[in-house]
Amino acid sequence: IRYDYTKTHPSEKMHLAVVACGERLEETVTMLRSAIIFSIKPLQFHIFAEDQLHESFKDILDDFPYEGKVNYTLYPITFPTESAAEWKKLFKPCASQRLFLPLILKNVDSLLYVDTDILFLRPVDDIWSFLGKFNSTQIAAMAPEHEEPRIGWYNRFARHPYYGVTGINSGVMLMNMTRIRRKYFKNDMTPVRLQWGEILMPLLKKYKLNITWGDQDLLNIMFFHNPESLYVFPCQWNYRPDHCIYGSNCKEAEEEGIFILHGNRGVYHDDKQPTFRAVYEAIKNYSFRDDLVHSLLQPLELELQKTMHTYCGRVYKVFMKQLTKSIRDLYARRSKG
Repeated sequence: IRYDYTKTHPSEKMHLAVVACGERLEETVTMLRSAIIFSIKPLQFHIFAEDQLHESFKDILDDFPYEGKVNYTLYPITFPTESAAEWKKLFKPCASQRLFLPLILKNVDSLLYVDTDILFLRPVDDIWSFLGKFNSTQIAAMAPEHEEPRIGWYNRFARHPYYGVTGINSGVMLMNMTRIRRKYFKNDMTPVRLQWGEILMPLLKKYKLNITWGDQDLLNIMFFHNPESLYVFPCQWNYRPDHCIYGSNCKEAEEEGIFILHGNRGVYHDDKQPTFRAVYEAIKNYSFRDDLVHSLLQPLELELQKTMHTYCGRVYKVFMKQLTKSIRDLYARRSKG
């Protein structure tokens, strides 16, 4: 199902994909709002969702004031027919859909995949620009799972190979899909290198009893065997509660602020991490037609100051730093144009 609102040359668009199932409608829409607010170049959203969510997505997105810069396409959740049941029950419902994006979106050259619990605090354009920094062997970019090995999950508990010292987190994944489709991957199942579409099912069969985080674990295994293929970006592009609840351990965020906020483990919807929830609520409730400073930035800072009794609240200014800059830059662009 396709709903087009702008006529732009494909090369001018940034392609962003998300997979939404169950109760993730509101969270997904809030993520899309954050992408729209700050981004400069046109956006093409690829929304993979359960059939019963399609009408709700359409009703909400059709009501957004796009300012002529957003298209979206809705897709059903689809897995390879012969193994659909197995992929559906891996980790969370629908989560492994992301593994098949290079095979489904055959005409998309590059793509930014994000989980539903992502919030952009600066333009999508800025993470999109990492595509131009890939060397000739790199096909994807992700951030480390942990900055501090002493609290790392993979290096302490994993029963399978993983990338680097602490593994990688797949909640924000930038992909050159043309390169992914062309590449032959080294693996520990056969001396013959396998393409993306050939390697997924054998990997699942070999490791399904040893993986905890589903598709993210499979990606870790793949890039363990093909480390030259991964570009690793800093933690401020995928900032999670683990970066502050054990003390601040994302140095780049301390210096420049958080670029992409990742509220994993449901922290936008409970009281465990009120700092994360405050940012989510501020963006969810912001009206596109309101002034960003008075309707989003100032009320958010007041809410964040109330969280200073928590570990993440003690560093609440890292949650404000980039957001403040993004809003200032946005108004500067508007005044010029």
